Amino acid sequence: MTADRSSGPALAVVGATGAVGSVLLQILSQRADVWGDIRLIASARSAGRVLAVRAEESEVLALTEDAFDGLGPGDIALFLTPAEVSARWAPVVTARGTVVVDQSAAFREDPEVPLVVPEVNGHAVRIRPRGIVAGPDCVTAAMIAALGALHAEYSLTDLAVSTYQAASAAGRAGSEVLRRQLSLVAGTSLGEHTGDVRRAVGEDTGPFAAPLALNVVPWSGELREDGWSSHELAVRAQTRRILDLAALPIAVTCVQVPVVTGHSLTVRARFENEVDAAHARQILDAAPGVVLVDDPAAGEFPTPADAAGTDPAWVGRVRVSLDDRCALEFFVCADNLRKGAALNATQIAELIAGEFA
Repeated sequence: MTADRSSGPALAVVGATGAVGSVLLQILSQRADVWGDIRLIASARSAGRVLAVRAEESEVLALTEDAFDGLGPGDIALFLTPAEVSARWAPVVTARGTVVVDQSAAFREDPEVPLVVPEVNGHAVRIRPRGIVAGPDCVTAAMIAALGALHAEYSLTDLAVSTYQAASAAGRAGSEVLRRQLSLVAGTSLGEHTGDVRRAVGEDTGPFAAPLALNVVPWSGELREDGWSSHELAVRAQTRRILDLAALPIAVTCVQVPVVTGHSLTVRARFENEVDAAHARQILDAAPGVVLVDDPAAGEFPTPADAAGTDPAWVGRVRVSLDDRCALEFFVCADNLRKGAALNATQIAELIAGEFA
């Protein structure tokens, strides 16, 4: 296939058949169409499937060098793949002059690869020595638009975060395991005695460290030094990069919760000077990519069930810390498959496409 230059750059979607890829195809059909040829690429086992994008059917190509024939300078490839796949194939694509937008962890710590959330540091896409732009993980993406807006006004000095992560962050396998476990415990009196949920669920905990149904699991990722998890360290490192605060003190605890879609976070952000809750709400209300839902007296505050299937980060429970007038505490939710991955990648690609217009 070759790009139709009259209607915009070509876009290759690598990992089109995965959970994030499915959402991305929906997003491409909902947003302004800036693309010429869109080609869908996935593993060999998914090759030949026919998927709809922009109300047209497209056959999925196997991930080989031939899948990128016709792509070159001015075109873009979105990688929604595991890190090892991105690390192997992104350089193959950039060698053609095509820009890669990667949603995996493969390049997030590479100083020659900008880590971008368009609402916060969209300008960074223009400097890409390796021809690659990375997006953050879905947890960091959920909070960073709100945090970036507050930082621009108040100057962030410390950050403490606890996450409440949805099962779908682990892909379809995560969602399927949670639904299967819920079916096993529904309509029972389980959860009242030690070990009863574990016995009902059995050893099939899927990608999670413990049963997720009727439970919360204070672990996400792989074990790192001193008891930290890889996901906790990733949120810390990515937040520092996106906000350009290399020495920012950050404490993170990652927790898996029995929610299918929608990450939530409690955030305690400390700033250089005293903050005002009413003014902070005004900042958040005007921030791009953020919706303020903050009227606890009326029962209005963000929940992942409300954020699921939507684009923005939902923010509420905004209040000044009782023991520190320079600290602000709030709750934020966002769809981890949309803003946490597919939407952010699409927004980055659109920024880059604008350079070639």
